[in-house]
Amino acid sequence: MSGESKKEEFRKYLERSGVIDALTKVLVALYEEPEKPANALDFIKQYLGAPTSGDVETMKAEKDELVKKNEELQNQLQEVTAKLEGMAAGGDGGGE
Repeated sequence: MSGESKKEEFRKYLERSGVIDALTKVLVALYEEPEKPANALDFIKQYLGAPTSGDVETMKAEKDELVKKNEELQNQLQEVTAKLEGMAAGGDGGGE
């Protein structure tokens, strides 16, 4: 297969898969943007739906916070379960 036919096949592949259309749309959007973004690559990523580097850091911090909260809730659950089991074993079935 010659170099030109490989290029043509690749171009057809990009066209069939919608890559050329998506890139054209994002470049047109960037061109039409009145205030050009400081980071064009982040603009393209955001336009295509990928998280930016700032988004990733925010998500990592949120994940760490949620993991910590989950551990706290697991500990609380264990404490409450132990209390309930103690109450059940103690036979405190009657009220005051």
